[in-house]
Amino acid sequence: MKEADSYDGYDAIEIAAMLSLPRVVLFDDVPSTLDIAHRLGDEGTESGTLVIADEQTAGRGRMGRSWHSERGRGIWLTLVERPAATEMLSVLSLRVALALAPALDHFAELPVRLKWPNDVYVEDRKVAGVLLEARWRGSRLDWMAAGVGINVRAPQGHDGASLAPGTDRVSVLRSVVPGLRRALATAGPLSPAEISSFAARDLALGRECELPAAGCVAGIDASGALLVDAGGRRGVHHGGSLVLVQRSTMSGGRR
Repeated sequence: MKEADSYDGYDAIEIAAMLSLPRVVLFDDVPSTLDIAHRLGDEGTESGTLVIADEQTAGRGRMGRSWHSERGRGIWLTLVERPAATEMLSVLSLRVALALAPALDHFAELPVRLKWPNDVYVEDRKVAGVLLEARWRGSRLDWMAAGVGINVRAPQGHDGASLAPGTDRVSVLRSVVPGLRRALATAGPLSPAEISSFAARDLALGRECELPAAGCVAGIDASGALLVDAGGRRGVHHGGSLVLVQRSTMSGGRR
């Protein structure tokens, strides 16, 4: 594991300048960009430090999942931020996904959709995911590491989505990074406008689900919780995974 000289023809200084960031660190391959980000955070790196790798051999996801992020087929990054406000950190994954979706619209062949709690889809296939990890010193938030993986080309052997053929990774970075920084700097509960924006892209809205409870998905609330209607009651779910009932028995496995 060592730092790379360039990323698609641009060195770290050039990428930092084009994205208005204080620091960019490039790697050919790492176990996870989140690991590097936490190491840099512990060393006192500035807010806005961006870690990018061409390949991850042990990328991290929710619920302890791990996977191989293939060389050259996507954008594997982690952004280190040091937010001053810490209210409602639970909504930040949704805020980051909400920032990703319109930025990726420019590069996707179909409108980008969202699936609670942190996934970005094109049609019914995942094109990007978000994982946030915080580090605290006592009761004070020291830094937030926002990991984002985006399939530029569909992963081999998996039913994932991709961006449009010929998409340039550096152009995607130009589009998504400013929105990610704004999302991570926003405090408090989701606004009515954010809830409405999520509803307009919600892959699951109105569909039947099996988990986190059996019922019909009714959207999200200001705390970022998933709302599920079942038997005349509305359940509010702050954690877990959303598993949808298949539209057809011929459509394959669970999403």
